[in-house]
Amino acid sequence: MARPRQFDEVKMLAVVRDEFASKGFEATSLDDLMRVTGLGKGSIYAAFGDKHQLFLSALRLYSDATRNAMHAALSSDKPAIEKLRMLFQFPDGANGASKPYRGCFLANSTTELAAHDCEVRDLARQTYQAVEGIFAEVVEQAKKDGDLPSATEPAELGRLLLTVMQGIEFLRKSGMTAEEVHGIGHATEQLLLRGDKFWARAKPSARAVAGSTFKRPPRKKQVRKPASAVKTVRPKER
Repeated sequence: MARPRQFDEVKMLAVVRDEFASKGFEATSLDDLMRVTGLGKGSIYAAFGDKHQLFLSALRLYSDATRNAMHAALSSDKPAIEKLRMLFQFPDGANGASKPYRGCFLANSTTELAAHDCEVRDLARQTYQAVEGIFAEVVEQAKKDGDLPSATEPAELGRLLLTVMQGIEFLRKSGMTAEEVHGIGHATEQLLLRGDKFWARAKPSARAVAGSTFKRPPRKKQVRKPASAVKTVRPKER
């Protein structure tokens, strides 16, 4: 009969996740994992399998938490458009000025391993597809509320919002300032999350119109025929 585990698996995986997140998969040794978990090598193997399986268990736990957090953030009673905009309103200090921004564990793991680890790649794809679907549902509701243009494709805008969000994650790791992060969030609201109601009120400036890439086609010039080509109609002689 198998002995019951003498530890909380969820708490243990959270500790393991933090260790992998701080160093990456390759740089984290089994000795590191034994140190942070307090388990011996045999106990780790018996409970989780090898290092890779332990890593995947921690990554799955993080992925589930990511989906649940996104669903919770977009499940309030606020209008759909407001819930979308809130995701791009970053708090002060969003750049983590006191220490380097560690970033998303899933995104970092995907960058490190997806090229040669199909299990990591599949898990990342499933997670991002789920988040994209949550975005699309809220976009669809905002469209029904009249807060986004009627021509909006929810799946396309949902994927674009996910792309912007993940791009911000990457740029924050590069040391982007809080002001720059705020700027991207504000631009996202202005360019992607303003609907028919906003544009009906907004009147573009002359400068914006002059610099727009969507200009009216030039009018065709009327070509005057030379005088020799004009047929002169003379009155009939009496």
